[in-house]
Amino acid sequence: MNKRNKLKQLNRTSEHRNAMINNMVTSLFKHERIESTIAKIKVVRSHAEIIISRAKLYVALDLQNKDDKAKALHNKRLVMKRIHDQDVLQKLFDDIAPRFKEVNGGYTRIFKLVNRASDNSEVGILELVTKKSKEELKEEKRMAREAQETKLKERKAQLKANRVKAKEKKK
Repeated sequence: MNKRNKLKQLNRTSEHRNAMINNMVTSLFKHERIESTIAKIKVVRSHAEIIISRAKLYVALDLQNKDDKAKALHNKRLVMKRIHDQDVLQKLFDDIAPRFKEVNGGYTRIFKLVNRASDNSEVGILELVTKKSKEELKEEKRMAREAQETKLKERKAQLKANRVKAKEKKK
């Protein structure tokens, strides 16, 4: 019997359930919306809102004060337990958390869609309340790609210059 247990098991082992939740939360922050079954979305929503609250605390704390610095580091590490993608972490702390600075809870919303044809399960969309448009997201990706390409070109030029110096030293 499953008395007094508020944990939604989703017919998975604890390791599989935790990995699935972490991956879905990461995808939510990366794409700012995900589509899945309503049962999974309701579980992921609670985890995502807690993570956003932790990220807000990290952004809001003064890093010059020693006590605040310890609290901020603690909050960042708790978020890093759930999200392992560095790009998504950076987006969460630099973009998503400041967007919700004035909002106290209710960072996500659920839209119910038509039941899936194959198994008639309830399907829905989980998205951030204040999300960016597709054009803005594409522009961010393009800018990140260009920055990465320029870094790569600079690194190649630096390696080439080092090889030329090494050849000159041999002569």
